[in-house]
Amino acid sequence: MDSTSATGAADPHAIEHLTSRQRIYAIVGASSGNLVEWFDFYIYSFCALYFSSAFFPKANPTVQLLNTAGIFAAGFLMRPVGGWLFGRIADRYGRRNAMMISVLMMCGGSLLIAALPTYATIGTAAPFLLLVARLFQGLSVGGEYGTSATYMSEVAEPGRKGFYASFQYVTLIGGQLAALLVLGILQLFLSHDELVAWGWRIPFVVGACAALVSLYLRRSLHETTSESERKSETAGSLGSLLRHHRAAFVTVLGFTAGGSLIFYAFTTYMQKYLVNTVGMSTPTASRVMTVCLLIYMALQPVFGALSDRIGRRTSMIAFGALAAIFTVPIMTTLRGVQSPVMAGVLITCALAIVSLYSSIGGLIKAEMFPVEVRALGVGFSYAIANALFGGSAEYVALWFKSAGHESNFYWYVSIMCAIACIVAIRMPDPTRRGLLK
Repeated sequence: MDSTSATGAADPHAIEHLTSRQRIYAIVGASSGNLVEWFDFYIYSFCALYFSSAFFPKANPTVQLLNTAGIFAAGFLMRPVGGWLFGRIADRYGRRNAMMISVLMMCGGSLLIAALPTYATIGTAAPFLLLVARLFQGLSVGGEYGTSATYMSEVAEPGRKGFYASFQYVTLIGGQLAALLVLGILQLFLSHDELVAWGWRIPFVVGACAALVSLYLRRSLHETTSESERKSETAGSLGSLLRHHRAAFVTVLGFTAGGSLIFYAFTTYMQKYLVNTVGMSTPTASRVMTVCLLIYMALQPVFGALSDRIGRRTSMIAFGALAAIFTVPIMTTLRGVQSPVMAGVLITCALAIVSLYSSIGGLIKAEMFPVEVRALGVGFSYAIANALFGGSAEYVALWFKSAGHESNFYWYVSIMCAIACIVAIRMPDPTRRGLLK
C-alpha cells in the first residue's frame, strides 16, 4: 500500500522503509520538475531574439531586446517571493503538494506565453500579459529550488545523500541544455522568418507538456513530513526562522552568495565573455560552452559522492578556497587564449571547482534547518542570495568591462568566494547536527 494518502498525509516512518528503487523513483520525480522549471525559464531568454518584435513592435531592435530582458529580470526578482511562499507551503502542507503547485504554475506560465496574442492583436495588453506570465514563472522557479532540494535531501538514502542530492544540479544544467537543444532543432528546420512569425511558440508548448509529465510523476511521490510536523505552530513561520535559526540563515546566505555568483559567471555569462573578451565567434563559443556544460553536468554525482566520504563542510571549504585562489588566474589566462580547446579546458577546471558547491548546495542548506522550517529556510535564503549576487553577475561583469576595469570582476568573484570559505570554516559540520531526518 502507498504510504501517502490522497491528501498528502504521511506515515512518519514510511520514508525510513523505502527501498532503493522507491528512493530513486522519488529523486527522478522531484528532479524532473527542476529540469522542466529551468527549461522553461531559460527558453524565454534564448527565444527573445525571435519574439521581442511581436510584443514591442514600435521600438528599435535594441530597445525590443531590452524590454524583453527587463521582463526576464522581473521574473528573477520574483524568486525571493517564491522561496518564501513555497517554503511556507512545503513546511505547512507538505513537500509533495508544494512541488506539484510549483510545476503546475510553470506549466500555466508557459502555456500563456505560447498562446499569447501579439501587440498587433491586443495592443499594450500583450506585453502586460507577457510580464504576468514571467512573474508566475519567476515565482515558480523561486519556489522550486527550496522544495525540491529539501525533498531530495529527506528522501535520499542515508550515507549517499550527497550523491542523490547532486541530481538537482544535473537537472538544472540539463534544463538549460535541453532549451539550447530544442532551439537548435527548430533553427535547423524553420527559417528565421518562420521562427519570428510562429516558431518561437513551440518551445513553450514543449515546456508545458513536459511540466504535465513531471506533475504526473510527482503525484505519486511519498510525503516526507508527518502531519504533526506540518501542524506545528512554527511550521513555515518566517518569524520563527529568523528568531530561532538566524545563524543558519545568515550562514546559507554567506556561502550561497559566492556559490551563485561564480556559477553564473562560468555558465550563463561565460558565452558572452568568450565572444566579447576572448574574441571567439558566437557559434564557436556556443559549442565550447555546450561541451563544458555537459561535462559539468556529469561531474555533479561525482562530487556529490565525494562529499559523502569527506563531509559537506570539507567540500564547502575546498570550494571557497580553490575558487578564491584560482578564479583570477583562470579568467586572466582565458582572456588571452587562442584555442577553443584550451578555453574549454580552463572553463571545465573552473566548473570542477564550482561542482564542490553546486553538487551539494541544496543538501547542505537543508541540513542546516529543522524539519518545520526546512523548506522555508532553504528556499528563502537561497532565493535572496541568488537574486542579489547570481542574478546580477552578468550586469556587474559588463559594467566593469564598459568602465575599462574588467579584471575587477574577477577579483569580485574571488572575494565573494573567499567569504564563502570563511563562512564554511566557521559553521559546524551539518552532517553532525542531527537535524536532517
